[in-house]
Amino acid sequence: MPVIKVVIFEDNKHLRESLYYLIDGSDGFSCAGAYPDCNDLSFIMKRNNPDVVLMDIEMPGMNGIEAVKKIKLEFPQVQVLMQTIFHDDNNIFNAICAGASGYILKTTQPAGYMEAIKDVYNGGSPMTGSIARKVLELFQKNIIPAASTDYQLTAKEKEILQHMIKGKSFKMVAADMGVAYDTVRTQMKSIYAKLHVNSNTEAV
Repeated sequence: MPVIKVVIFEDNKHLRESLYYLIDGSDGFSCAGAYPDCNDLSFIMKRNNPDVVLMDIEMPGMNGIEAVKKIKLEFPQVQVLMQTIFHDDNNIFNAICAGASGYILKTTQPAGYMEAIKDVYNGGSPMTGSIARKVLELFQKNIIPAASTDYQLTAKEKEILQHMIKGKSFKMVAADMGVAYDTVRTQMKSIYAKLHVNSNTEAV
């Protein structure tokens, strides 16, 4: 049976060390490292090559939600389990939209932590009961909090995307906007870069 390799990002020293010893001392698990922030995120991920990342949300420098986005972009195979003291709607949805696979509270018992790590490694989406209830309530009320990400699209780029959403080709967009075909193509390349996508469909 493979050993599940875990990396922890947690700014609370006591909790960080406790989790390290809990995970590293459990059969079938290995804690490759425990860090107080994500400032050297890419280097840490490449060096440790974890299966699962246990991620705090509020940390100095890069916060956990931004870190999840970066991990899923650079290391899409890694599963990220968020741990937090927060119940609020925006943190829950922003973490999930960023690519987190699970979301537990720091009040979770040690056995619950280990079960959640194992679950997320095996493809599940563990959530503390109160978080799961909150997610259900939000969906039932059809509340989708605004995403915190600002992709820095210009007014012209947003206008082009609106045309693309309607199914128009680059040539049709250029004609409608009264600009050159090459201008639309250049703007779309900029849009791809800002949205971190590689096609019109992904951008739309």
